[in-house]
Amino acid sequence: MTPLVEFRSVDVAYPSSERRRASPFRLSGLSFAIAPGEILGVVGPNSAGKTTLIRVLTKVLEPAAGEIFLEGKLLQTLTRWELARQVAVVPQETPPFPHSVEQLVLMGRYPHAPGRFFERPEDLAVAREAMATTGVLDLAPVALESLSGGERQRAILARALAQEPRLLILDEPTAHLDLRYQAEVAGLLRSLNRERGMTILLVSHDLNLAAELSDRLLLLADGRIARLGPPEQVLEESVLAAVYGCPVSIEKSPGSGRLMVQVAWPES
Repeated sequence: MTPLVEFRSVDVAYPSSERRRASPFRLSGLSFAIAPGEILGVVGPNSAGKTTLIRVLTKVLEPAAGEIFLEGKLLQTLTRWELARQVAVVPQETPPFPHSVEQLVLMGRYPHAPGRFFERPEDLAVAREAMATTGVLDLAPVALESLSGGERQRAILARALAQEPRLLILDEPTAHLDLRYQAEVAGLLRSLNRERGMTILLVSHDLNLAAELSDRLLLLADGRIARLGPPEQVLEESVLAAVYGCPVSIEKSPGSGRLMVQVAWPES
């Protein structure tokens, strides 16, 4: 089976500067693949390279070396419109839009006809389905600025679904959300994967969320792959302690059997 995404010895470098850091940061020698229908969780400490990985996969940055393939096609040969018809991103932070929920979601249809200024009935139908899937159809005429954090996140996810992508990339999808909305977003992602077969790249600081949702985890450290595999192979106390620089404990939930990572707090 052809991977949906494949990285082959990819290097990405930021030049050193006073605004960034004394020495240049780089992703180095990344080689991995994402299978169709897989949820791959990308985890790691701050400055490990998680955001850079998203940027190079979406052509915001160009690799300094190596190759990236999307469904067997070299990424650099795809136009931005071709890429946006296959890859959609739900960012961690979204600037405010002076639009309604429906207007935001319809923006997701633009890559399918970039020279067009008016929506077709097909576009409206796809947008309404995306809003229904994410539970914001009733909010279609509501201004984005009046939504709660959880509602806004689901509206942004609906915009991504309206692109009808093969790959959905999420950057910290539950950041700044309370427990209820975290559970809703997690349930929605699981549903999209199981019922629609959508391939998902989930970038998260939350190791427990990533382990719960992902088929495999990609652990980054200092721009390199520290470990790649099923959650039970990646979430090892010695590995995480070395990568994060603090002691951790890992327990298995007696109910679900899932792994739970906790910081081993020092005794006072």
